[in-house]
Amino acid sequence: MKKAILGRKIGMTEVFREDGTVVPVTVIEAGPCVVVQKKTVDNDGYDAIQVGFMDIKESKLNKPLIGHFKKANVPFKKYLREFRIADAPYNVGDEIKVDIFSVGERVDVTGISKGKGFAGTIKRWNARRGPMAHGSKHHRKVGSLGASTFPARVLKGHHLPGRLGGERVTVQNLEIVKIYPEKNLMLVKGSVPGNKGSLLMIKDTVKVNK
Repeated sequence: MKKAILGRKIGMTEVFREDGTVVPVTVIEAGPCVVVQKKTVDNDGYDAIQVGFMDIKESKLNKPLIGHFKKANVPFKKYLREFRIADAPYNVGDEIKVDIFSVGERVDVTGISKGKGFAGTIKRWNARRGPMAHGSKHHRKVGSLGASTFPARVLKGHHLPGRLGGERVTVQNLEIVKIYPEKNLMLVKGSVPGNKGSLLMIKDTVKVNK
């Protein structure tokens, strides 16, 4: 990873390319972010930068965080995240803006997916339902939980009902369609995880660009 920034999901829309094709895009408010801490192998055992995003009042923070920001002599920020960037060309107090990326580059976007609450196996695991007629009483039930003789228990990892969503999800290899540096906006092709206004981590893709 060489480039990374924090952002906020604004919503989805569509744009037209020069050849007239329509492209669905997600609008992301990316940055500006400030470097709050720089970690090195000598002091911390690994190379990384800690980045802050979105201003917040001092009264909203606890004492350890207030001291952390004051030590770095940077504005108070709502979100703090770490990016493992080796030999990062940043120092504490430097600002990271959306113009570190360019149109056509590919990025990986990480966020917390929408929470769906308690869900059954059909919605949660895309299981097939049972017959809906001829006296069948097995419509949307779980189905077989395993053999009764051996091992006579439900094996770990079995697809069962439970909470759906609300997990950390990364969508890889998304194309940057447009960038508006003056507005700190980035338009990426396709959808990204999370609700409107949720925090996103945008990094250059780990996949090889063809």
